[in-house]
Amino acid sequence: MAKQDIATVILAAGKGTRLRSRRAKVLHRAGGRALVEHVVRAVQPLGAPIFVVVGHQAEDVAALVRPLGAQTVLQEPQRGTGHALQVARKSLAPFRRAIVVPGDAPLVRTETLAALVEAHRASEAAATVLTAVLENPAGYGRIVRGADGAVRAIVEEKSASEAERAIREINSGVYCFDLEKLWDLLAELRPENVHRELYLTDAVALLDRRGERVAAQQADAAEIPGCNTRAELADVDRLFRRRKLEELMASGVTIYLPETVVVDAEVEIGPDSILDPGTHLLGATRVGSDVQIGSGCVIADSAIEDGAVIRPHCVISQSRVGRGAVVGPFAHLRDGAELAAGARVGNYVEMKKSRLGEGAKAMHLTYLGDAAIGRETNIGAGTITCNFDGVRKNPTTIGERAFIGSGTELVAPVEIGDDAYVAAGSTITESVPPDALAIARARQETKPGWARVRRAKLAAEKSAAAKPLPPKANGSRPVAKPARAQRKPKRGKSSRPVR
Repeated sequence: MAKQDIATVILAAGKGTRLRSRRAKVLHRAGGRALVEHVVRAVQPLGAPIFVVVGHQAEDVAALVRPLGAQTVLQEPQRGTGHALQVARKSLAPFRRAIVVPGDAPLVRTETLAALVEAHRASEAAATVLTAVLENPAGYGRIVRGADGAVRAIVEEKSASEAERAIREINSGVYCFDLEKLWDLLAELRPENVHRELYLTDAVALLDRRGERVAAQQADAAEIPGCNTRAELADVDRLFRRRKLEELMASGVTIYLPETVVVDAEVEIGPDSILDPGTHLLGATRVGSDVQIGSGCVIADSAIEDGAVIRPHCVISQSRVGRGAVVGPFAHLRDGAELAAGARVGNYVEMKKSRLGEGAKAMHLTYLGDAAIGRETNIGAGTITCNFDGVRKNPTTIGERAFIGSGTELVAPVEIGDDAYVAAGSTITESVPPDALAIARARQETKPGWARVRRAKLAAEKSAAAKPLPPKANGSRPVAKPARAQRKPKRGKSSRPVR
């Protein structure tokens, strides 16, 4: 049976000990995605089947890459990159060639990988290595070339001579192999290194010894950095963020002080929207056109429609803000909160699993949980939907054009009808029909002059306590007795205080 042309192998089995983390290296995030996810997305447009070699925390890595169309191959135990290809041999049997990419090379571009494959086919080499020239090549394996320009070997820095360390062309860890010429070589790899592992880099020298040609394709040095340390992880994250912001600004988005703004890779923003300093847009957030987002806002996995205004220091997650709606400052929308077109939420308002209808507003110091609120309804300051009874979350339904006075508690489950009024300070425990007024508060009692009498009494008590007692006949001063405990009323007499 004729072999298929090419497959992609992503090496994602290692621990990444230099990160000093319990988490597998490829699961660490940069630019809003896991490192291995960046690599999978880079190879997807090539159209080749994708095999990810997993090992350390294999289930977590597999759960991340399988939804992206990748198949997984388990490497257990993990004995190096050469061993990883040995493990993947059965899966790669139907293919003539394979692209091999490290799972911690998130900056490599699809165009670069396509150019590598094209160069490999044109050179008719047994292998082609993706290389780069760095100003400071420390830490990378060096590319040793022959007089004809072919690659003779890849020498790791620890094993390099002084002359080899002076070489600035380095190995990226990305290769394209003719598989028939690779399989026999893998059996010759030896774990002659400090980690006692089988290194794929050693296959290059073995190919050269057999008289096979190994070519090189140079890439932009900016695509090569890996993530072996936390500092390198931060550098890679910074590069992704800069790329994303440059794309957005080129598409018509205004970003003030972009060095302070964080935007994840999957975020989409329409033209003429404005991001003020310190904004964070995360996850799968979608922002429309002509949207204003104030300083210090954090928005994750949410939709902000055209013309909306998000004032400073709001937190919005898994929510939707409708066209022309206004949020904040200092508002919190979460877990399915939704503002319809023209709705308004003000300072220190929290919404959870609630919908505010068109033109409705809740402007101050309010909690709306599990609530459905109709159009043009006004929610007064300090309103609380008491949605949790200790066991269940209960709904509150408020109709259209209703008016909820300040300081109201709505004890769910409860319904407020269209055009109904709830008086300020009420605790509502029963549904209110349309067009009704509900008042649920204690009757006020006013006692004229009470405060004046109280002040006079307190002043007299204070004066008496400060006045010294007269001396006794023998010259000694009496000791002040503690105040008597209040006597219990005698039987048969009322204990009710006199008003």
